Amino acid sequence: MRSIWLRHDLANVKTRLKALQTKVTEKGGIPTEAQVQALEKKKLDDAACGEIETAHPGHLGSQDTFSVGTLKGIGRVYQQTYIDTYCKVAQVNLYTAKTPITAADLLNDRVLPFHEEHDLPMLRIKTDQGTDYCSRVDRHDFQLFLAINDIDHTKTKVKSSQTDGMCKRFHKTILQDYYQVTFRKKLFHSIDALQAELDEWLHHDNHERTRQGKMCCGRTPIETMVDGKEIWKEKFVN
Repeated sequence: MRSIWLRHDLANVKTRLKALQTKVTEKGGIPTEAQVQALEKKKLDDAACGEIETAHPGHLGSQDTFSVGTLKGIGRVYQQTYIDTYCKVAQVNLYTAKTPITAADLLNDRVLPFHEEHDLPMLRIKTDQGTDYCSRVDRHDFQLFLAINDIDHTKTKVKSSQTDGMCKRFHKTILQDYYQVTFRKKLFHSIDALQAELDEWLHHDNHERTRQGKMCCGRTPIETMVDGKEIWKEKFVN
């Protein structure tokens, strides 16, 4: 039996479940009750590992706030982070406050212009239920911004790190690879100076550092975005 699995690249449970999922999705097969349970368990496991169902760039973005720390002469610094869950392109702005206005400003300043530049839709965004992202629509700058721009809002489960793992992992990477290294070498006297150097690191991260996830498959986030844009055009535009 194992020799047959190896011949068809089905050596472990994960690859067999992936093949089953493809068969059900593309060929319209009817799974057994046991197969349905296995596929549901796989979805839960994928969510726990930060894997999210996303069809193309712009289909779903994840946004979160990261506390950089308190810098002498600047004060408390917060990072607003947006990551496209399909291609993993990350966009970041630094602020001295954590408010709904700063959350909306990242989208207005970087994210929407990026999507417009590449002629891609921005359909849905996922955040936690913090006060900088959630409240009454008519009294909340972030909620108003989403409503005006016709962007759907998905909220993660309360106190659940399993549903917003993508931003959490990115924050760990940027802390270790950028902030901890940079702060040992240089003092910053303005948030603009820190943002300028951060933008250089972010350009390298998006354009030069490859990813090994199921969407990127050894490509950079920007390369994955460009290829995903063609998928969007073929499926939804033509």
